[in-house]
Amino acid sequence: MTFLDIHAVSKRYGTTQALNAVSLSIAKGSRTAIVGPSGSGKSTLLRLIAGFETPDAGTITLDQQLQADAGFLIPAHKRGIGLVSQDGALFPHLSIADNIGFGIERAAPDRDKRIANLADMVELDAVMLSRRPHQLSGGQQQRVALARALARQPRLMLLDEPFSALDTGLRETMRKAVSKLLAQAGITTILVTHDQTEAMSFADQLAVLREGAVVQVGPPRTLYERPVDRETALFLGDAVLLPATISNGVADCVLGKIPVEGAASGQRDIMLRPEQISISQQAQPDIRPVEVTDIDFAGATGTVTLNTQVASNGTQPLSIRVSRLDLPSPGDFVYLSVEGTAFVF
Repeated sequence: MTFLDIHAVSKRYGTTQALNAVSLSIAKGSRTAIVGPSGSGKSTLLRLIAGFETPDAGTITLDQQLQADAGFLIPAHKRGIGLVSQDGALFPHLSIADNIGFGIERAAPDRDKRIANLADMVELDAVMLSRRPHQLSGGQQQRVALARALARQPRLMLLDEPFSALDTGLRETMRKAVSKLLAQAGITTILVTHDQTEAMSFADQLAVLREGAVVQVGPPRTLYERPVDRETALFLGDAVLLPATISNGVADCVLGKIPVEGAASGQRDIMLRPEQISISQQAQPDIRPVEVTDIDFAGATGTVTLNTQVASNGTQPLSIRVSRLDLPSPGDFVYLSVEGTAFVF
């Protein structure tokens, strides 16, 4: 069942077309991530959903109730939408308890109990309720911001880069905790992020925006394995793009013969993800060795550059990211093998 329906929404700021006929449907209780390069329209779309902006065209419907069109707007405070931003936007002069309870009536008889329950829900120690925001870490502040948003019992939760200011390890911990909490509460959630890995691990549905338009929507795995175009393929992760000759379900390219699915014969470009390519220094039958020209070590992984040209103009070397345990040395000769099928554009 569609809970949030965004239909042909456009928004212009002066001469800049921020959004152009964007349509997106979001199911009740689901988690959707919106990704795209800077300037793609992600933040504008979030502001329109929240009720901070009015669309120039199109409609936004929440739970079958019209929220906005070109001449109509339900204000943000009447939409039942929670928002957690990048910096948390906590009130520095209020205690943590008062920050959490900001949306709860002061005269509510169970106010203190609700605040304590919300703090417990986001795994915030009760001793912190009397502190001020500056006395908490970044991750703790984000928990407070989430608890404050949950206090209003929102129908829809908007997360605007909520983890981007946190350290890498803490980001992953917070993302998992927030995802679990919102799923348990059954709250429909939209995450806007620049981190594609974060988006794919968080969401049931992934929407890619580019230049103010939706270019592809679907399950994260589908978009990763079957991107609509080369730009989307490269945006969602490392990709090896190769020219190939397709015939009888097989792509013939510099890596050898690779099976493909449902592709017409002819000259096409194919895509492989790096994890499909294995590097071995042991001789492999029917595979010719390739020289390693450069190694870029990056901790758990490294990038191996090989003396094989993959672009049609013969100027782009093949680079593959592999585990540090498989890293050869410059000058070594290695053997490449491919697992699975290639995707054909």
